[in-house]
Amino acid sequence: MDRARVWPDFRDEAVVFEDDDVIVVDKPCGVPSQAAQVDRPDDLVVRVRSHLATRTPHAEGLPYLGVHQRLDQDTSGVVLFTRRASANPSIAKQFETRTITKTYLALVSGWPAHLRETTLEDDLVKGEDGRMIVVPRARPRGRFDRGRPRPEPPRPKNAQRAVTKVKVRTRKGDRALLELTLETGRTHQARVQLAHAGTPIAGDTLYEGPPAPRLMLHAAQLSFRHPSTGKPVVVRAPVPRAFDRWLAEGDVGARVYDDDAVLDETLRTAVERRWGLGRSADRDPPERRTTAFRLVNEEGDALPGLAVDVYGAHLVAQIHVGGIWEDERRRTRVLDRLHALGFDGIYLKNRPKQANVLVDTRREDVAPAEAVRGESAPAELEVHEEGVPLLVRLGDGLSTGVFLDQRPNRRLVRESARGARVLNLFSYTCAFSIAAAVGGAARTVSVDASVSSLERGRKGLEHLGLLDTPVKGAHAFAAEDVFAWLARAAKREERFDLVVCDPPSYSSTKKRRFVAESDYDDLVALVAAVLAPGGRLLASLNHRGVTRSKLRRMVGQGLRAAGREPIQIKDLPAASDHPPPPGRDPHMKAVLATIA
Repeated sequence: MDRARVWPDFRDEAVVFEDDDVIVVDKPCGVPSQAAQVDRPDDLVVRVRSHLATRTPHAEGLPYLGVHQRLDQDTSGVVLFTRRASANPSIAKQFETRTITKTYLALVSGWPAHLRETTLEDDLVKGEDGRMIVVPRARPRGRFDRGRPRPEPPRPKNAQRAVTKVKVRTRKGDRALLELTLETGRTHQARVQLAHAGTPIAGDTLYEGPPAPRLMLHAAQLSFRHPSTGKPVVVRAPVPRAFDRWLAEGDVGARVYDDDAVLDETLRTAVERRWGLGRSADRDPPERRTTAFRLVNEEGDALPGLAVDVYGAHLVAQIHVGGIWEDERRRTRVLDRLHALGFDGIYLKNRPKQANVLVDTRREDVAPAEAVRGESAPAELEVHEEGVPLLVRLGDGLSTGVFLDQRPNRRLVRESARGARVLNLFSYTCAFSIAAAVGGAARTVSVDASVSSLERGRKGLEHLGLLDTPVKGAHAFAAEDVFAWLARAAKREERFDLVVCDPPSYSSTKKRRFVAESDYDDLVALVAAVLAPGGRLLASLNHRGVTRSKLRRMVGQGLRAAGREPIQIKDLPAASDHPPPPGRDPHMKAVLATIA
């Protein structure tokens, strides 16, 4: 597998204008203008500069690139950079004096039929959760205001004036393609102004836009004067195919799988969003190297019913039997398009609606043991998660041996485990125990009802040499019912500084039936009995019917029922490669509770 082919620094066809002074690119949707993580730069500047460097391999140092504008991560379109410092003054002045013309295209629903052109003028201030807010510019008239002028309210000192000209290009039913000319350059300007006007941009989850496969905002044209010649230059970026499809049909939903071009474009957006993870193997230092992560996260990537994970050079595609996948042509098309990305092989997991009642998850019709496209991986494959080697099995039933959405939580455990006693409940193959051991935990105990899963966990610790410790029994395994084990541990007065609790949504034994949606607080009460003073509980749950707030409430109820008052209960962020469905919580929720 050639990672630079799947995740190139930048694509030649996305360079729309270039000379010795400037370069203008068509930024793909999903590429950030600024890196979210300083130690893993994946932004447009880094990628364009690396792309230019590959064209002049014998030059010393990285090419110069002057930054003068930015676009939101999910906005596509033209972005201008200067190629040498002497071009900066002219371009900077044009941006400052607003003589550079920026034209955007946006898709909305419900734009007034009579309004062909208008100008939106608003004052914007920063709100919460990254949102911008429009400040009211006039007080509504009351019954005692008749005949009197309404004074303008005082303008907040931090308010920024935003001016956007709007023109309707075309309509289709209730949907409209708008041409926007931004006379100012404020954060989220077009997005917040259109939302305030009652027609948020399609696909804008931050401002409650109608469903769409992506944010339907595209920087279509940029007009400027060349810094050397002074001649006018107009550059354009092609309109994404998804725009035409949404304007014609609205949200395509599962029909994204029926059009090769739209499917390829949607997959490409998901790939672009994971560039930093995808190139980790050849760009990150060993202690940060990650080769296992999620590539497609169902509705969070506008690909309903499809989850795709990367394991080294292979993909594992998961679909839910029935529904949209009854059409075999869709399944075939998706596997073919995934294989065309350039991975060595693709495994398929056909998940039943009730996977917990399936007797044999290794049936060939459920989870084929070999790759269904390309070459198969070794039976046991080593992947890396932020430098930590983990062993997975891609062809061994529905599960591979590691839950990739827990990567940030395993990092938290690894970074806070030094000298701690760590208990890992429902440990499966002990990935949390491995993280704790790598982080220097004094002791780990892994509890799970499955003997085979614990054996895989033991092998994972042996693979890293973590069982060869001077302290005998520093890493212990208990193959039994978690509830029974907790009761006995409490009687033995065992105490732990950190407990990881990640139960299944549903489980049943001869003595107990557990339904996470209603019984999680009872489980937490049992855990509380083995928490040391000042201890912490990392509680998580992958259940689409349980919200973050409900999980937080159940954890608090369980701790208080056991007489352990929490000092703090805070939500833990979802992994960046597991974007939630629009307007909903992530599938996997996690909280960290600290007790007195």
